[in-house]
Amino acid sequence: MGELTAASRLRAREAEATRGALEAQLSSAPRPLAFADALRGLHVRVIAELKRRSPSKGVINDGIRAEVRAQEYEAGGAAALSVLTEPSRFGGSLDDLRAVREAVGIPLLRKDFITAQIQLLEARVAGASAVLLIARALERAEVLELASAASELGLEQLIEVRSETELATALDVPRAVIGVNNRNLESLLIDDAIGARLLPMIPRDRVAVYESGIATAEDVRRAAAMGADAVLVGSVLSVAPDPVQAVRDLTTVGRRGRP
Repeated sequence: MGELTAASRLRAREAEATRGALEAQLSSAPRPLAFADALRGLHVRVIAELKRRSPSKGVINDGIRAEVRAQEYEAGGAAALSVLTEPSRFGGSLDDLRAVREAVGIPLLRKDFITAQIQLLEARVAGASAVLLIARALERAEVLELASAASELGLEQLIEVRSETELATALDVPRAVIGVNNRNLESLLIDDAIGARLLPMIPRDRVAVYESGIATAEDVRRAAAMGADAVLVGSVLSVAPDPVQAVRDLTTVGRRGRP
């Protein structure tokens, strides 16, 4: 028991030291760019994702150089970038986020399984403009607490939902961007009915993002018809032989709005 207590104290001290080091870097961290504002416009905006691997597809493109692919996405007209920083299932890292921040001039979303406030500090110091909060993976109180802590750091939030209950939680977070994920996180299957049901329920003053299942301009048109302001696109762009054109092909669809 004594050894366990000593180990716990050591971990606590290490965590506190890490937090202190990150806080010391805040004053020199890159200034966050406006995320939600970048997703508003006459056309459906594209959040282009750098994705090497995924649980549903396995290896997608392990050879991606984050800063190069990011520049290509920006050149194709992406409004923002989603940078995966989870290493074991997606092959990402905070180094990717730092490299991309130095390479492009558009907002960055840190996409990871965010469960602790220290991850928000990491994101802010590495150059993120926003962080992903997955409502299904968190208790309601945790979503609200993490969102509040993110706001205090100057980070916006994309809150991902798949049900009416999760949407209600997301709408209790002021100014949060709402992402509707059409992929069932348990079965990994895509079901368009999720977006068709939830997107029209999002108030017009919020940015609504359609996630998963976008491969073509026709898919973007379908998302626009449901009321999406933006789409998040990963796998199809990560394997594209011409990433610039692949993004450009998705940026021509007019936004239709919501009731």
